[in-house]
Amino acid sequence: MKTIFNVILALALALPVYAKEPIRIIEGITSKVSDGDTIHVMSGGTKVKVRLYGIDAPETEKGNKRTGKVSKPGQPYGDEAWHALEAKLLRKQVRLDVMDVDRYGRTVSVVRVGERNVNREMVADGWAWAYRQYLDRPHASEYIDAEEQARKAKKGLWQQTNPQPPWEFRKLLKKGRQSRNGR
Repeated sequence: MKTIFNVILALALALPVYAKEPIRIIEGITSKVSDGDTIHVMSGGTKVKVRLYGIDAPETEKGNKRTGKVSKPGQPYGDEAWHALEAKLLRKQVRLDVMDVDRYGRTVSVVRVGERNVNREMVADGWAWAYRQYLDRPHASEYIDAEEQARKAKKGLWQQTNPQPPWEFRKLLKKGRQSRNGR
């Protein structure tokens, strides 16, 4: 039994570790920061809407500019995360390592300024969670470690006692809308 285990272990260790590679590289200038994990990049005359890969930032309040009414509430530290990302990226030259395209047509990318991984920085600075559900190697351990360090140091949103992850916040909002609509 021990021999079979050792053979299986040796085979597993001999297999190469596959990291998800970008499907495309895009370079451009950040023209807009929508919130703590979404930007717009101008590349060769084309506007690209980008969702930062592997992170989830607190939601920002959404409103109707014409009426001034709030259409979606925000979370604590949502505006701070938005402004932190804006300071890092607005009007800066960026490289997008495109990992996927989401159901909303946004390119899901690791955003780099020079050699800096801005996605990881947002987590390390306490402005976003490592979005474990969507993380692959090598980013998973890197982002999760950054989150744990930010939590310990009580950076950004981790100053709160028990911050609500954005995916839970969105789920509760959706349930609330469904119950108001009689579903």
